[in-house]
Amino acid sequence: MANRKQTTNAVELGNQGKGVLNSMFQIGDKAVYPGHGVGVIESIETKQISGKELMFYILRITDNGMTIMIPRDNADAVGLRGVIRKLEIPKVLQILKARDVEIDTQTWNRRYREYMEKINTGSIFEIAEVIRDLHLLKNEKELSFGERKILDTAKNLLIKELAIVRDVKESDIVKEIRTIFGREF
Repeated sequence: MANRKQTTNAVELGNQGKGVLNSMFQIGDKAVYPGHGVGVIESIETKQISGKELMFYILRITDNGMTIMIPRDNADAVGLRGVIRKLEIPKVLQILKARDVEIDTQTWNRRYREYMEKINTGSIFEIAEVIRDLHLLKNEKELSFGERKILDTAKNLLIKELAIVRDVKESDIVKEIRTIFGREF
């Protein structure tokens, strides 16, 4: 974003919040598919497509049971990644706590597009930035319907991944994040 000054952003934190990049998943591994969240690799299947044999990861999203077939050779390109490591959680919390950021003054639909782009990167750090920025914006003015939906989506993605990484209930993560944003989280 051209009008943004940030002291803490995903680029500065290294690895751009991609978690564990690895296109060689095993059955039972947890993986994050951008925009959909955490899932489990249920199987690795070979399919015949246009006369070629291709291997696919069969990922079942834990939140809604959706099944996604991801070509193994294309896993990195689509952003499939392992969940973040526990030692990366403080970086996520650091982003959420940062207040030395300039609120974007663009129109709501341009902000919406930029926030969706961040969510679709699959980076938990970018998702944390979206949550932080929308909460700060919410303190200044009412969020549009689209922005509220993005905030809910980003919260859901962040809470589920952090809960899985820490092996705790989602409600425990919500309580922790409420210490940063207050009861409106």
